[in-house]
Amino acid sequence: MNCPKTNFKKTAWSAAWGGTKAAVVAVALLAVLVITPAAAGAKNADKPKVGPVLRRMLANNDPSTVVDVIVQYKVKPLQKHMDRAKRRGGKVKHQLGFIKSEAYTLSLADVQDLLDDADVAHVTLDHKVKMTGHPDAALVSVTADVAQSYGYDGSGVGIALVDSGIYAHPDLNLFGTNNQRVVYSESFVTGDPSPADTYGHGTHVAGIAAGNGQASATGYKTQHTGVAPGANIINLRVLDGSGSGSDSGVIAAIQRAIELKDQYNIRVLNLSLGRGMYESYTLDPLCQAVEQAWNAGIVVVVAAGNSGRDNTMGTYGYGTITVPGNDPYVITVGATNSPDYNRANDVIASYSSKGPSLVDHIAKPDLVAPGNAMTSLLDPNGSIIKNNPSYKVYPCDSTDTYCGPTHGSPMYFKLSGTSMATPMVAGAAALLIQKDPSLTPDLVKARLMKTAYKNRQMYSTALDSRGNRYSHQGDLFTYGAGMLDVTAALNSTDTGVGYALSPTAVYNAANHTVTLTQTGPSSTSVLWGSSVIWGSSVIWGSSVIWGSNVFLSGSSVLWGSSVIWGSSTDSGFSVIWGSSVIWGSSVIWGSSTTQAMDDGDAGDCFEDPDSGVVTCEQLQQ
Repeated sequence: MNCPKTNFKKTAWSAAWGGTKAAVVAVALLAVLVITPAAAGAKNADKPKVGPVLRRMLANNDPSTVVDVIVQYKVKPLQKHMDRAKRRGGKVKHQLGFIKSEAYTLSLADVQDLLDDADVAHVTLDHKVKMTGHPDAALVSVTADVAQSYGYDGSGVGIALVDSGIYAHPDLNLFGTNNQRVVYSESFVTGDPSPADTYGHGTHVAGIAAGNGQASATGYKTQHTGVAPGANIINLRVLDGSGSGSDSGVIAAIQRAIELKDQYNIRVLNLSLGRGMYESYTLDPLCQAVEQAWNAGIVVVVAAGNSGRDNTMGTYGYGTITVPGNDPYVITVGATNSPDYNRANDVIASYSSKGPSLVDHIAKPDLVAPGNAMTSLLDPNGSIIKNNPSYKVYPCDSTDTYCGPTHGSPMYFKLSGTSMATPMVAGAAALLIQKDPSLTPDLVKARLMKTAYKNRQMYSTALDSRGNRYSHQGDLFTYGAGMLDVTAALNSTDTGVGYALSPTAVYNAANHTVTLTQTGPSSTSVLWGSSVIWGSSVIWGSSVIWGSNVFLSGSSVLWGSSVIWGSSTDSGFSVIWGSSVIWGSSVIWGSSTTQAMDDGDAGDCFEDPDSGVVTCEQLQQ
């Protein structure tokens, strides 16, 4: 790949779409948000100095065991702090000064000694991360095709992709030329300075966000175009050839995006990856990093996760939002299955993670977008396609009746997951910013949520390729504010000042009610709450329950004429309202919770309601 700049760094992370079982330090990837420094400080005052997983390791493991850690300091780390770690035999992995942190490789004995340093605020493991999983019918479902007809294509806007790298695909060039729109590339993968995509996930994500479809302009049944086909791409590689990486690599990449913001007009950051949750977002270093990006004026879009089928906690997929998607500042995206061009038929994908978030109980996801069986750019060198050749999408004959290798080499392939839904929203954000460059990240989030399509099915089912059926309710913790509607968002003129933090769900065990309350200190200026910026219209629907209002099963309405949870006999109601797993104050989650997806077949099937015929894509998420 010919990129204007290549400053190489090291790191490891992992893509969040396969059903891989996690070890203690291995996790799946997602998106994080921001909290004001004052609020974070107050909330952290009584917190332990060491993260929960590392705390268990310090108590139970051999002191000579070597671990990767991220040390958060009370001040911006100085040379003396790094020298102290080196004197212990440690190695500096990444310098993360923008969040007052350093990433080290140290023995557990040295970590214990480091805790005595008065300048150390918090120490956590450098957790492993994974990726979370094109738009044709999908473009129509979110009205991106109409938006593009208005003349908006993301031109001039930079989208930073923190992923597995990007292959030099012609759809990422200026249309009809060899001039690349990938304007910057850098690797943060430990021991591998190349920004090339050896996995294939990042290239696929790039195509959904910004592919221009020139390779499929002829020879294919459909021209496979992304949401913002004129946007520039900043390639920040953090995942290796197996889709793995680390917190510190992702944080270093986010730091680089902030540094390059003005040079490449980086206004959107896409994180189609995530990991399990170990502690509050106010302490998690990955969340702190996305907060810094958000406060720097970059819209951060994160995948919700792919554990919607997971019932290991007895929650039917609720409470499975991954990090950093649990952060209240960022836009967290769930995935829908879009079987045709009619968005009224779209239903939540069975694997799409649901809220509220564990530990902090943040109402997530914020909205959903198509993510199942998405056609996008193929990287011929990626291990995904080498191991799964059936994912390929081939060109066709002149009549479009036969498609296959006799008509040319494939340029596209299919994947499913919230990884695929996330760049649809990232692309939409680029269109809004192209139209009005003065928009803040919070206004972009507010407009996307307010205008989201809300007229969906209250109850639905989804099937996987093994015939397992999953039942879903169209509630707040499944769909968020609704499904992405790009044209409606572009037509919004709502303005305001303040944050658009996702609210916190508060459960009252005495009367079995839930209140959505403002996240962060009461002094924080917010775009919604007691004075919604758009007058009587509300973000969650025609009678949203927000702020001090309590919503009750059967009486309060969230989505037009549909109640939030149906009756109290519904399984979803009893799970969320009564589960101490979700509402407990000391929930620590992060080990393997993906048993339903370990068959490596996370894509949903489509059952024709008239004929009963089931069509399955053998896909991974």
